[in-house]
Amino acid sequence: MAKKSETKPGKALVIVESPAKARTIGKFLGKGYIVEASIGHVRDLPQGAKQIPAKYKGESWAYLGVNVDDNFQPVYVVPPGKTQHINKLKGLLKESTALYLATDEDREGEAISWHLLELLKPKVPVHRLVFHEITKSAIDKALANPREVDKGLVRAQETRRILDRLYGYEVSPLLWRKVRPKLSAGRVQSVALRLISEREEEIDQFAPQEYWSIETILNKQAANLPIKERQFTARLLTLNDQLVALNNGGEAQKIVADLRQLSYQVSQVKRGQRRRKAPAPFITSTLQQEASQRLNFGTRKTMQLAQQLYEGVDLGDGETVGLITYMRTDSTNISAQAQAEVRKLVVEQYGQAFLPEEPPKHKTSSKKAQEAHEAIRPSDVWRMPGDVKAYLSRDQYRLYNLIWQRFVASQMKSALYETMRVDAKAGPYGLRASGSKIRFQGFLSVYKEIVGEDAGSAEEPHGMLPDLVDDELLDLVEVLPAQHFTQPPPRYTEASLIKTLEEFGIGRPSTYAPIISTIQQRGYVERDDKRLYPTELGKIVNDLLVEYFPGIISVEFTAHMEENLDKIAWQGRDWVPVLWEFYTPFERAVQDAEANMPKVEISETQIGESCEKCGHELVIRYGRFGKFIACSDFPECRYTRPFVQKIGVNCPKCTAELVERKTKKGRVFYGCSTYPECDWTNWKRPLPTPCPKCSGLLIVQNKKQAHCTVCESRFELDALPASDEQVVAVEPDTVPQMA
Repeated sequence: MAKKSETKPGKALVIVESPAKARTIGKFLGKGYIVEASIGHVRDLPQGAKQIPAKYKGESWAYLGVNVDDNFQPVYVVPPGKTQHINKLKGLLKESTALYLATDEDREGEAISWHLLELLKPKVPVHRLVFHEITKSAIDKALANPREVDKGLVRAQETRRILDRLYGYEVSPLLWRKVRPKLSAGRVQSVALRLISEREEEIDQFAPQEYWSIETILNKQAANLPIKERQFTARLLTLNDQLVALNNGGEAQKIVADLRQLSYQVSQVKRGQRRRKAPAPFITSTLQQEASQRLNFGTRKTMQLAQQLYEGVDLGDGETVGLITYMRTDSTNISAQAQAEVRKLVVEQYGQAFLPEEPPKHKTSSKKAQEAHEAIRPSDVWRMPGDVKAYLSRDQYRLYNLIWQRFVASQMKSALYETMRVDAKAGPYGLRASGSKIRFQGFLSVYKEIVGEDAGSAEEPHGMLPDLVDDELLDLVEVLPAQHFTQPPPRYTEASLIKTLEEFGIGRPSTYAPIISTIQQRGYVERDDKRLYPTELGKIVNDLLVEYFPGIISVEFTAHMEENLDKIAWQGRDWVPVLWEFYTPFERAVQDAEANMPKVEISETQIGESCEKCGHELVIRYGRFGKFIACSDFPECRYTRPFVQKIGVNCPKCTAELVERKTKKGRVFYGCSTYPECDWTNWKRPLPTPCPKCSGLLIVQNKKQAHCTVCESRFELDALPASDEQVVAVEPDTVPQMA
């Protein structure tokens, strides 16, 4: 632990990453401290020839920024535009009595602190401050317990950076030469692309298999009871005590005919109880998954909002405080103080009956969780969502409310269900019905869990069955056969891809969102209705990488490298052997690919329009920020324009085409293609089907309902007639701006 030494009177310099974090901490520390932001990273490997230091320009390895022959020694430079800010920090440090490095507690934050030390070369006492939340008590505790910069964490982050640089700077130029210029490849992103592409191949090759199910509607023989209290549904389960598998309609109809002629009787009634445990508080991956399912937030948006809540929000009267703990974590641990406070709140707000005798202990699903960290929770559980709603944006409030509810629920008693299973018989056939009802709400009084995006629909029985006993006779109401077809595995969503990466042990809490945004920005993957699809370019790149780098971009090897990074961080493993373990087979694979990988010609998609400048065909191309339209005669003609999509719906204001657009922050909205002549816009997706009542414009209100913008009526989406939607590239004269 760093020792606090005697210093001359004056101010201490505290450095954090962001200005927002600096403002919040500055209000807690007062006049004895100067709080400044590093504004992100202060040193990195050189990017491009201009950034290579002069003394290395003649070296063969200089373009990498890593001297492989000298055991992977990196060359660090100050990014362009940062020199003036670094000089400002140096000037402040000269007048300071001590230096406090208060960057984030993860490996990236630790590396930023180390780079600051290397640049600033302080001659005053240096202290590393670590805290899970930005509150006065947490900052005071960190000041009282400083430590030194953790070299293990720094080495782990350096190793990750070098691995990514070696892969990216060796494979990307290969793709330029073999596929098309300006393509890029990332080490972990390539594995994510492989998962998405292989899932798409599974779907393409999937052959649906027909199968049938049979349900019966049965009645308890009690005419005095209302129908809903005596009627229930039982499904066919067995024939002659063997499970039934019906592969075609002929087999099903034969059994249906039998069942309609038979008598029914209860063979066994089994009653019981089932407990449903409270979910664990959020870690990064589960927060991203739940925000996707409940709030329809992308991973990037979720992390941006969480960062804002962590770094501090002005709650009026000059009070700025971080509302949640650090949001990049894989641990479900809760501090003793936070646990004591939430237990008090549960008793006061919900009653003693909802408080478990012992605080719950939750296991994390991550293979690499660092138990020294904490779960994502409110920094003060008594700061109710309703109390801070007025000071938050709509989306900030929704995310804070989700985090608050999940944390409180995680410390409450399990929900308790009464369950009932009825086995019935009809001749040689066995049938089964299941039901349940909630006996004690427990945590469900705060946080109702929802079915996951890829979960089956027939998992949870609803409602209790009639009061039945063994051997009781039943009346048959109807036999209901149903045809089904097996379904292919679902395409990944951002949330389910993160869950898969976490299960395989790939990536870290800080890398999930960048992985997903990067493969979309590069044009390798597109998102449609929350599902991730590989583009034609993505499929080609993945096929080449899998063929020539099968061991490098495998799930197993990438997970193994993550384990090695953990050992460097926490067990003191030497980083150089880890890099050689990667680089030796990788360099052989690069040489083989250079010699044997064929050149691939990718035909550009023409949009059926001519360039207004030169008359050549216009085509769809991919840039750093996704699709755009360009002239096929590039570079002779440099005409470009944005790519937007028609959605097959006419504008309700002027009858022109409506198109899908994006704000500067990437949020999708819908507007008229004639903007600025027509300024109609809406955040909700318009539907091509007109309102059944008034023929007005329908928009998607939520997952289940559509809303008419004219008569205000609502309709179930499943009940609306289907209509194909058109997707066409069009040119906007000007893009309307929405907040």
